[in-house]
Amino acid sequence: MSEKTNEFLQRADAQIEIANQQLNQGLTLGEVSASYLYGSVRFSTYMACTSYNTAEDMLADKDDIIEYFTKEYKLALEEHLNNHAVTHDFTQNQNN
Repeated sequence: MSEKTNEFLQRADAQIEIANQQLNQGLTLGEVSASYLYGSVRFSTYMACTSYNTAEDMLADKDDIIEYFTKEYKLALEEHLNNHAVTHDFTQNQNN
């Protein structure tokens, strides 16, 4: 993943703000999370498409593209799970 500059974090925070606005509209965490993940995949797929001259070339690299995005997602998920394990107040969860 790219170095986490202030601009990088601001772009991520802008996306999280959109998700929070959707939660404030009464949607569930699961609903927002599912559409957020789906939108991320759609955008990542578009980004990958712009790197190729033909569909055949892109599809020839499909496994590499999937591996790249899966690896980046896993790294970010591990980072945030470790962070939240230390910083999240689990007593405030709705199911407690």
